[in-house]
Amino acid sequence: EEVEALFKAAFDTYGSVDIAFNNAGISPPDDDSILETGLDAWRRVQEVNLTSVFLCCKAAIPYMRAQGRGSIINTASFVARMGAATSQISYTASKGGVLAMSRELGVQFARDGIRVNALCPGPVNTPLLQELFAKDPERAARRLVHIPVGRFAEPTEIAAAVAFLASDDSSFVNATDFLVDGGIAGAYVTPV
Repeated sequence: EEVEALFKAAFDTYGSVDIAFNNAGISPPDDDSILETGLDAWRRVQEVNLTSVFLCCKAAIPYMRAQGRGSIINTASFVARMGAATSQISYTASKGGVLAMSRELGVQFARDGIRVNALCPGPVNTPLLQELFAKDPERAARRLVHIPVGRFAEPTEIAAAVAFLASDDSSFVNATDFLVDGGIAGAYVTPV
């Protein structure tokens, strides 16, 4: 109900729902190996990372169908394509679900003028990541060695990718995974 109210408010205010950027994700410490991750941690991550995207798409698509156009960008992750080098089973599965759902919706609603794509970023230089790696510099070094460009993405680089996918410049980009990962997916990566 809250998600539906959000999209109704957007429509009532602006007269259309042209873009939906569904950007949600958590990766808590108790999301680890399948052998260590409890059902509560699994469900919590799935609810935030996958179910929220499902609910937002479900609420946005009727508006977009009625107007004959729209662009939905769902945040997945490069791990949706590759798997994670460090175990985070629910996060990886949830982002794989976002990728699969985005592909299916993109195909299903293409003839209605709706494009649905999965944004697959690599690690992004955020305060959360900085804090995590400040506590464990070796972990940061292990991640950086696998990024061909040698650094983490800046938030503005991810925002530029979202702006492109939302724009008419990407009018023929649909039902795909849009990697913004500094070359990670193109490299041979093994856990260190």
